[in-house]
Amino acid sequence: MTGIRTHLSPPGLLFAVLGLAGLLAPFMTIAANRIVAGDGIVAWRIAGPAITAPGVAAVIMGLAMGLVAGWTRLRFLGAVLGLTGLLWLLSRGAPVLLSQTGEYARVSPAAGSWCLLVIFILLMADALASLKPGPVMRGSLLVAVLVVLALILRSGLLSDLSVLQEFSSRRDAFFTEFLRHLGLAFGSLAAAAVIGFPLGILCHNRAKLRGATLPVLSFLQTIPSLAMFGLMIPILGWVGNTVPGAQAIGIAGIGFAPAFLALLLYSLLPVVGNTVAGLASTPPAVLEAARGMGMTPSQRLLRIELPLGLPIILTGLRIVLVQNIGLAVIAGLIGGGGFGTFVFQGLNQTATDLILLGALPTVVLALMAAIVMDILVELTRRTPRKQHDRN
Repeated sequence: MTGIRTHLSPPGLLFAVLGLAGLLAPFMTIAANRIVAGDGIVAWRIAGPAITAPGVAAVIMGLAMGLVAGWTRLRFLGAVLGLTGLLWLLSRGAPVLLSQTGEYARVSPAAGSWCLLVIFILLMADALASLKPGPVMRGSLLVAVLVVLALILRSGLLSDLSVLQEFSSRRDAFFTEFLRHLGLAFGSLAAAAVIGFPLGILCHNRAKLRGATLPVLSFLQTIPSLAMFGLMIPILGWVGNTVPGAQAIGIAGIGFAPAFLALLLYSLLPVVGNTVAGLASTPPAVLEAARGMGMTPSQRLLRIELPLGLPIILTGLRIVLVQNIGLAVIAGLIGGGGFGTFVFQGLNQTATDLILLGALPTVVLALMAAIVMDILVELTRRTPRKQHDRN
């Protein structure tokens, strides 16, 4: 008995228990239309045994493969198998359920399918953490996952699901809001970098400026996001009505400008703070050696302090990017566009699938940004080590 326990993975055991509970919960929901609440159906009742049995078996086998400790690749394959089973059940079950209802019926994933999706993603992440892939391998895996996801969506396997029906009816609007969301998140990041990097360098060199700047930026972080967005409305509304030509370039009380400015203010503390921390992380002995070599302050900054502090600086940019991708959703509340437009439209119409149309891409975009930035941070940390090995 003891030998069996030592070969069980504690996370895998937890995932298996939660996965079985998710399998017993409603797997799909069938509703008369896009607004009313639907009836939940467990996985093995969404269709006949010829359809449900392979999918349920793949899910159970995937959970079982995650139980074995030490067999990391087996656990990874178990996660892939479980996700394949989920795809089979959703793609095969949705048409069967729709064929039994009216013209306006909608089929949605229920709590059980979402629970299993999260569990298999966590199982895959746990297996990858044990494998410890390098940055190149992680980048390749990310590209592979995105390619597979694009192929699945393009194939139409899941086109009967209600969230994809919402996408089909709003395709042009979706890509328009996607670009606005990118503009808010990445544009505010770029503006924060342009302002924050020089300010961080000045704060690093001048203690009085650092003591005055960082508390102010910290205070801005304490303002709730809704309050921050609300504060921008009267300020930019006054600027738009008072300053000649301001409205011509898009500055107004509502819309893109107040959302962009609010995100910029939230971005400054991580950029400035991490720039100061990154520059301060340079060992004093290294700086003393640089002075002994006759390097000027500018040369020390460009050749020593910035390269050594780059991982910490990039970590600040990672925080900003992931934060702004999420906060940009609130921009939809003040007419700023982005995926928040669908979220708040869905809330007003009590249409869950419309909410998901805005929420799911936001989550995927934030995860992608976090993984890419983590890879960049690791690459910058490996560079000095490689240079030292060569020397």
